Amino acid sequence: MALQHIEPASLWKHFSDLNAVPRPSKKEERIIQFIMDFGKNLGLTTIKDKIGNVIIKKPATPGMEDRQTVILQSHLDMVHQKNNATVFDFDKQGIDMFIDGDWVKAKGTTLGADNGIGVAAIMAILASDEIEHPAIEAMFTIDEETGMTGAIHLNPENFSGTILLNLDTEDDDELSIGCAGGIDTNTTYNYKTVPLQGDNTLIAIELKGLIGGHSGMDIHRGRGNANKLVNRILYHLVSLFDVKLVEFDGGSLRNAIPREAIAKIAVQKSDRKDVIVEIEKIAGIIRGEFLTIEKGLEVFVTAEGIVEEALSTDDTIKIINTLYAVHNGVFRMSPDMEDLVEASSSLARVIVKDGKFITQSLQRSSVESTKADVANTIRAAFEIMGCGVVQNGDYPGWKPNPNSPVLKLMADLYRERFKEEPNIKACHAGLECGILGKHFPDLDMISFGPNIKGAHSPDEKVQISSVQKFWGYLLETLKRIPQK
Repeated sequence: MALQHIEPASLWKHFSDLNAVPRPSKKEERIIQFIMDFGKNLGLTTIKDKIGNVIIKKPATPGMEDRQTVILQSHLDMVHQKNNATVFDFDKQGIDMFIDGDWVKAKGTTLGADNGIGVAAIMAILASDEIEHPAIEAMFTIDEETGMTGAIHLNPENFSGTILLNLDTEDDDELSIGCAGGIDTNTTYNYKTVPLQGDNTLIAIELKGLIGGHSGMDIHRGRGNANKLVNRILYHLVSLFDVKLVEFDGGSLRNAIPREAIAKIAVQKSDRKDVIVEIEKIAGIIRGEFLTIEKGLEVFVTAEGIVEEALSTDDTIKIINTLYAVHNGVFRMSPDMEDLVEASSSLARVIVKDGKFITQSLQRSSVESTKADVANTIRAAFEIMGCGVVQNGDYPGWKPNPNSPVLKLMADLYRERFKEEPNIKACHAGLECGILGKHFPDLDMISFGPNIKGAHSPDEKVQISSVQKFWGYLLETLKRIPQK
């Protein structure tokens, strides 16, 4: 759907063009070429570095040549996630968008406003002959969502800017001056299935309809984790019946709160009715606990026929107990910044299939020592049961600088334009600023953006009026960048 009839027309045009190009993390070849062609067609200096980041440089508008050079930064990749019932090929289709009142949404998939709105805003500035600005160095990074490898491998020699504006924050009253670092914990355990004795029925337990969301920004909201909830049902069942695990498949992306999970178990045929009764009983308790938050939570139970092999009782109990013991959610609140989650962990992916028990989780913290602490907590739980544990993708947080000159400039401007105080804070998500700060120790950085809700989920949406607020604020900021 064309969005050009809403303002600012140039930004929405570029967002529409961007969303016509598939751009999943790790598969950014098409979007890299798209941005390269965009810069070259404008006659601007356009560079692709060795990892695939794209840099486009635009001189200052007349009269602004003495101002500090500004790096405008956003990431090219987006989270590709869809509802189970949605038929959509992310590798071939562009995002199907529509307007719902004051919001732009997608039909059954993620929208890509994270971070497509930031990319589109930069594109609109680069393409304009009317916007006043100092010299611009546009930094389009890749693979932010699955490891920040673009930021990690960035070549700092391509830049001379002294101020960086990161356009990847999701609340329009927020000026972000700090963020969490992160580390991935990936585990594996090999098992062998065993023949079952007697008549056994295969029962599938499927939990779906959770809100999900960003495993950093939304981790404190008390939303359900499908992996943990299905495992809670299994834990209850093994305490009452001879239950053996056959399969488990839950979650999807490492940085998204799992919305759906399904487990298949083998039970004695004589216990089938009682097992189903207990599943419905514990499912009812869970629904009651999450009634005000997870209104779409559903648990489906299906008896799928005869099963002849499953995991052993020992491996079944090991896996279920370990998943129950693994910490999920807020680990520590910050003692220094009110309402800031300091450290957390999210059990993002669980697979039991074809002889392997696999998990993926992501630990975050704005403090390196507590990041290590929560990561060790997760490691220890899996090592106790004999899993192999690999921790990688470690990236640093961004330490807040309350004396930042660009923060003062933008906070004063916010008060002037909107007659209220900005929300100056650090966020519990992995902004690239943490890594970029390692490349550019003296760079003055800040992050801001429009209202985006439901990022990393098919419920993602961006507010039209908020984009307008963000756009005007960004352009006025560029006008006020100080002299060198």
